[in-house]
Amino acid sequence: MINLDHLKYPIGKVYIPENISAKDIENWISTIEQFPVKLENLVQNLSEEQLNTPYRNGGWSVRQTVHHCGDSHVNSYIRFKWTLTEDKPVIKAYFEASWAELFDTKDAPIELALNFIKALHAKWTYLLKGLSKDDLNKEFIHPESGDSVTLKKNIAIYAWHCNHHFAHIENLIKRKNWTL
Repeated sequence: MINLDHLKYPIGKVYIPENISAKDIENWISTIEQFPVKLENLVQNLSEEQLNTPYRNGGWSVRQTVHHCGDSHVNSYIRFKWTLTEDKPVIKAYFEASWAELFDTKDAPIELALNFIKALHAKWTYLLKGLSKDDLNKEFIHPESGDSVTLKKNIAIYAWHCNHHFAHIENLIKRKNWTL
């Protein structure tokens, strides 16, 4: 039997090395860049019933998870833009659990989220690849924790976020013996 922690964090919690190398950043950007195609390939043949299946008891459905990725990643993209254009801004948090309950997340066709993620990640990756060392060290403040987050750490967080939710869906598909 799979424990709840593994279902919640199938790849573990986010880990960010103390000393972030240029290679780390390159790898994380590559993860963000490749995520839309990997995600589409993973979910494109799922039925409506499968898309509406939660990845764990009490968790989001596959559909909600995919829509959440678009919502979360657009918030991150905006945080990058604020941080690049303002001095250590306090970013706006959002209530992801409430967003996941909105009808456009629970019921909308999966293609809307996939198309949104493709366009967003293309633009986001272009931005990330053009960041200088100084840009990567710019910081924002998270209003809930008060933590200061550098853009290079935020790249790590969102590369992890891509892999984290991909693993939620992939592990569900494997557990249910759906065709990969």
